[in-house]
Amino acid sequence: MLVIRNDLVEAMIAHARADHPDEACGILVGPEGSDRAERHVPMANAERSPTFYRFDSMEQLRVWREMDSRDEAPVVVYHSHTATEAYPSRTDINLAGEPDAHYVLVSTRAPETIELRSYRIVDGVVTEEPVDVVESYRFAHTGPDDVPDRA
Repeated sequence: MLVIRNDLVEAMIAHARADHPDEACGILVGPEGSDRAERHVPMANAERSPTFYRFDSMEQLRVWREMDSRDEAPVVVYHSHTATEAYPSRTDINLAGEPDAHYVLVSTRAPETIELRSYRIVDGVVTEEPVDVVESYRFAHTGPDDVPDRA
């Protein structure tokens, strides 16, 4: 399950809407090993395409180096689909290179409705997962006992 703050969801949606009709892309970064997204990093779609995205290689190098220096990791890799549902394409699956990341897709095909879905993509296998949007991680659902998270 992906547990994610509402402000980060809103940031991804705003980015997807702003870049429409081209696909938007970016990451949500969090502490290494935490599986908790803390900040939004919108990135440029080097392809400037409505059907494909690719991080700009120089920007990606800079962002990944910054994450390394801060002991952070990409918790979410996201992009938008402008004319199709929020489901990974064959290309998305083949290019998924972060096995620990959640892959979030935002469909902007219907301007009045936003479809957001999350997946794990490992070795070409796509598994959809539930998304729990919370105001704060402090009281996010943490398991069967629903004990508040102390971190």
